[in-house]
Amino acid sequence: MKSKLPKVLQPLAAKPLLAHVLETAKALANSRTHVVIGHGADEVKSRFENTDVASWVMQTEQLGTGHAVDMAMPFIDNDSISLILYGDVPLVKKETLKALLEKVTANTMALLTVELVDSTGYGRIIRDENKNVVAIVEQKDANAEQLAVKEVNTGILAIKTAELKAYLPQLSNQNAQGEYYLTDIIAMSVANGVGVDALCINDDIEVQGVNDKQQLSALERAYQARQAEALMVAGVTLIDPARIDVRGTVSVGQDVSIDVNCIFQGEVILGDNVSIAANCIIGEIGKKVTIGNDVEIKANCIIEDAIIANACVIGPYARLRPATELAEGVKIGNFVETKKSKIGQGSKVNHLSYIGDALIGKDVNIGAGTITCNYDGVNKHQTIIEDNAFIGSNTSLVAPVKIGHTATVGAGSTVGLDVPANELAVTRAKQRNISGWTRPRKK
Repeated sequence: MKSKLPKVLQPLAAKPLLAHVLETAKALANSRTHVVIGHGADEVKSRFENTDVASWVMQTEQLGTGHAVDMAMPFIDNDSISLILYGDVPLVKKETLKALLEKVTANTMALLTVELVDSTGYGRIIRDENKNVVAIVEQKDANAEQLAVKEVNTGILAIKTAELKAYLPQLSNQNAQGEYYLTDIIAMSVANGVGVDALCINDDIEVQGVNDKQQLSALERAYQARQAEALMVAGVTLIDPARIDVRGTVSVGQDVSIDVNCIFQGEVILGDNVSIAANCIIGEIGKKVTIGNDVEIKANCIIEDAIIANACVIGPYARLRPATELAEGVKIGNFVETKKSKIGQGSKVNHLSYIGDALIGKDVNIGAGTITCNYDGVNKHQTIIEDNAFIGSNTSLVAPVKIGHTATVGAGSTVGLDVPANELAVTRAKQRNISGWTRPRKK
């Protein structure tokens, strides 16, 4: 990968490759996950310290897949089924794995295969005259006839653990790589009268591994294509399905429309009739955004960890930072930033304003260029603006401060004292006009 970051921690849709595999494994009924680690082991473990992994197994010597699996065997019950997955193969579907597990019986093990137009680099599936799988031959050990085979091994298999434990000590490293191949257990199973039931899939993306940044990029686009397809199946109108990124989960109501170059992160919930214009970033990794019905989000907005009620209009170029809550019918205009603020029903913050640590009532109008001065260099303080107040343009509200209901603050004021209800506060200096004044000129 030409990176200091271990391969299984490389990001796909903003999550490590290994996270995708672990989530899929966890979705299987009655499963316990054991992860064999080597390079970057401490970094990998620390990244998943809160993940439900039954055991982390250290492979100090990289002697092949068979050796890696053998390291985990002391931690696995004999009466279980072992399903072998790979930390750099992130997109295999749980439905595929369930179908594979169902093929394991008292007399058969199960193998996941795929047919490729170009099978270079993969172990070939060797079948007998009755089409039964009898062996897997690795690329470097294959003859000309075997190299022509298009059905290849994905490395993913399921087998009764007791049988697997019996086969692993018999593996040999007498091959071109000098490694213990897990694939050799196929021939051992056949020799012991255990059939090999192959599940051949037609979507090679499910079993694509990652060995460089080009392959990582290809899987990113494949993953995003899946997300776009799922959204369209759910009824979403995507102006261009190739230009949307989902880096979390998106739940949608009816008649949602999403324009190009939008990114969704964390958990995002969209109500009915939501319209999102181009170039918006909705959500934050590990956080939640809820957007109600009939909301319009104009172009180039950023929304992080916020709750937006019905019929709001946001943007363009607005940023809603964490702990923003908008009541029904709120309007947030261009170049407005909010943070840790609740804005009441029907209120408007239309232009070039910063609203932080504020509690704003109903039908309040915030003029252009207004800021809440909420930070004194050490602590944050709250601004309270009650219902129907009017804040003139270019106003600084120095918190802690309270503006009463139906009060007015004149444009250009700096307000550091409470304003009672229904009163007007003006702090502008008196204007002076100097007659006969001459504008300076260059010498």
